[in-house]
Amino acid sequence: MERDKISMGIALAFVLIAGLGVSGLGVRAAAAQPADQTTIVGVWEGTLDPGGQPKKRVVVHVAISQEGILGGTVDFPDQDVSEIPMTAITFKNGLLHFETSAGLYDGTMNKTNSELAGTWKPMGSPLSLNLKRTQ
Repeated sequence: MERDKISMGIALAFVLIAGLGVSGLGVRAAAAQPADQTTIVGVWEGTLDPGGQPKKRVVVHVAISQEGILGGTVDFPDQDVSEIPMTAITFKNGLLHFETSAGLYDGTMNKTNSELAGTWKPMGSPLSLNLKRTQ
């Protein structure tokens, strides 16, 4: 008898929790990104030094939508290439990762949120790329 009451209580709790989730009254994952996402928003500039080739300036534009989703583009002004869209971007605990059709970047934000020290990984060898906030 006691066992039936416990089973019934568990079943009732499950129905209530499931019902709240289905009706939209339950706890949902927030659409907005964590507060630290806004610290990456802005324009970042750096220079790639590929060795035997001329240095190449890189401009990274990071924005956040009203829904809290990060996005951005990358420019290579010395090559007259601009607005390469990011196909993926994450920023968490000071670590930035983004991907484009030209390559991917992994960097770490400094304590003053003014610079990223990282690596650009194009189709070839990885290159050091430090980015400084300009806007």
